Amino acid sequence: MARLAFASSPPLASARTLRRHFSIFAATDSKPSEMPRLHHASVEVIGGGTDRFLPPLKDSLSKPYDAFPLIGFNRHVETIYAAFYRSVPSVRLRRECLRTKDNGSVALDWVAGDDSSLPPESPILILLPGLTGGSQDSYVRHMLLRARSMKWRCVVFNSRGCGDSPVTTPQFYSASFLGDISEVIAHVGARFPRANLYAAGWSLGGNILVNYLGQESHNCTLSAAVSLCNPFDLVIADEDFHKGFNNVYDKALSRSLRRIFSKHSLLFEDIGGGFNIPMAANADTVRDFDEGLTRVSFGFKTVDEYYSKSSSSKAIKHVRIPLLCIQAANDPIAPDRGIPREDIKANPNCMLIVTPRGGHLGWVAGEGAPNGAPWTDPVVMEFLQHVESCETINGERLLEDVHQIQV
Repeated sequence: MARLAFASSPPLASARTLRRHFSIFAATDSKPSEMPRLHHASVEVIGGGTDRFLPPLKDSLSKPYDAFPLIGFNRHVETIYAAFYRSVPSVRLRRECLRTKDNGSVALDWVAGDDSSLPPESPILILLPGLTGGSQDSYVRHMLLRARSMKWRCVVFNSRGCGDSPVTTPQFYSASFLGDISEVIAHVGARFPRANLYAAGWSLGGNILVNYLGQESHNCTLSAAVSLCNPFDLVIADEDFHKGFNNVYDKALSRSLRRIFSKHSLLFEDIGGGFNIPMAANADTVRDFDEGLTRVSFGFKTVDEYYSKSSSSKAIKHVRIPLLCIQAANDPIAPDRGIPREDIKANPNCMLIVTPRGGHLGWVAGEGAPNGAPWTDPVVMEFLQHVESCETINGERLLEDVHQIQV
């Protein structure tokens, strides 16, 4: 049975630690209740946390999902249009290079000027772009602007080699490597100890984020997270990646991987072992790159083993903080059949939104369509703002006088 323990003069708990336990306490003691439909029939909404997280989103989800005409009718048209024609907002960023424990490097891009204009307790949103993505991408920039307009502090986590992040060791990143994200979250938390931390990840960034939430489980210092366009089951995603028009994406992403690799190829000279550097350097597919470099770097015997063990679908059952997953039913890169619906339904901390259209990183719908912010942006911030608002009672932060919460 859950209980609260108070002391008159205890050591102060951090807001992040308190919120984590409070969320578990609420999920444990809350009873599911019958509730009227709060979302439009065109949008699928399921999850064990629906009764807690859906009401704050009712304004956004009560309206039908209307894909923009002539663009949203086809998943490939929408995906390509968003990638090439969505506006890229101008945002001044200040770069911080973080040296990791294994002597690697990642680049953190903070919105310039926030240190002087925002209080130290402002909530912080850490953004994880997709494969080969970075702070230069349009969907990242739009989220930065929206969160910043609501007085949130934002930072983009550029993986090794992405967004012109430096590479200082013969190792990049992978779908299951959680060392860098762990160090980034710890670093950001140490810089702003009175702020609540949140994270949002797209595509591969979403997969890494959910894997991290599952690994940390009860010890996660994030207050909430959002996963978008997450492939979830990488084996299924790989199967579809080689079908029909999807080969276009496969070749485009492998070309981006080759470009990143070529900038740092000298680090991999004479590396030996099971690496196939020529295969990685000349990869025509993402699978070729993973075979030649990624799976060897992270100790997997085969690419299929790498994809299977790196799939975040297996992590959902272990997530213990509020998690919103947003997917598009017609996503060509993150297949609908790979979504772990049953585990999401069984987890009281998770909610899933599936739109009928949207493509991959598209969602050309809503007020910002066709060239503005994706349809998902206001939904993401409504969810995160709701969790942040739960940090206060009668306007006071849940920091003082609380010694411990046990579950």
